[in-house]
Amino acid sequence: MAASSVSSSSVVTERRGIPAASFVEDVQTYLTQSGLDVNSSLSFLQERLHQYKIVEMKLLAQQRDLQAKIPDIEKCLDIVATLQAKRGSDEALVADFEVSEGIYSRARIEDTDSVCLWLGANVMLEYSYKEANSLLRKNLENAKASLEVLVADLQFLRDQVTITQVTIARVYNWDVHQRRIRQAQAAKKT
Repeated sequence: MAASSVSSSSVVTERRGIPAASFVEDVQTYLTQSGLDVNSSLSFLQERLHQYKIVEMKLLAQQRDLQAKIPDIEKCLDIVATLQAKRGSDEALVADFEVSEGIYSRARIEDTDSVCLWLGANVMLEYSYKEANSLLRKNLENAKASLEVLVADLQFLRDQVTITQVTIARVYNWDVHQRRIRQAQAAKKT
């Protein structure tokens, strides 16, 4: 990124591969240090803003996926707990389960010591209740931790978008101001 005048000494240069935007206090100094003219600088900043928006769309998609995954894991934990609670009793558990999207089937679950978990990629494994509970809790903790990191990344990214938008506005306004000064000086000479 081009060098610029920065307002604070504790600057984060990037977060998980997302480059930090620098707040430009003095546009003239920024343009001199970067070696760019106004149009090149605006083009660079617009491109950076576009890159931020692309990353934001990807992070939002990941956030939606995680937010959908967490309730599924919690539901699986509840089901394993229910099966575990019914273990040892003589009554069978009758449950409706989803075969595919919108298609359900009724099942009668007899006393069992294990449960099958769908791991994805056409893989299903049989686990004891204890192992299944442990695996699901670990997956739930990982998903929640990933969501927290993702939310922090999105906040950082939104800050960078705001800083970049403000910098674009400052460079553009500075250019308009300089043009007006040049026009006024040219009008005085004629």
